[in-house]
Amino acid sequence: MNPGTPVSLLPLVHVILSLVGIASGIVVVFGLWQNTLLSRWTAIFLVTTAATSATGFLFFSASFGPPHIVGIVSLVVLALASWGLYASHLVAGWRRVYTIGAILALYLNVFVGVAQAFQKIPYLRAMAPTQKEPPFLIAQAVVLILFVLAGAVALKRFHPAGEKLQAAPAPAG
Repeated sequence: MNPGTPVSLLPLVHVILSLVGIASGIVVVFGLWQNTLLSRWTAIFLVTTAATSATGFLFFSASFGPPHIVGIVSLVVLALASWGLYASHLVAGWRRVYTIGAILALYLNVFVGVAQAFQKIPYLRAMAPTQKEPPFLIAQAVVLILFVLAGAVALKRFHPAGEKLQAAPAPAG
């Protein structure tokens, strides 16, 4: 945690970033399904989701564990998706990298959100106090299935007009 940052401010900022990332990510996915790149929504999604992962590292922890791994994976996925979109302009395989990366980054944010809900909401915590019980496992399985389906639809439908999906042909001779 940064010196001088009130303890209660960091979790609030982290949660707000996460919720904005999830909401904007859902809008981005609907755009992909409509074969539309929603540039502003995409930027909001990528920035807030990266900030969510980054701020997660500011919480105190006695040891390196699953939250750190999810954060690192999310940041790597977001870097690849951002590179595919902004540096490689969705050319050739980068369209798939961006699409899969965006869906995966949103999934990881929702996955953590479900885990946090089962930790923080008394009703859910009572149903799955160790997060090894069927209600938690079923909730996470449903989320995973929905994101696999969302990703399959996005990959099938997202082929923005004007993009060069094929690499330039090699010069003859």
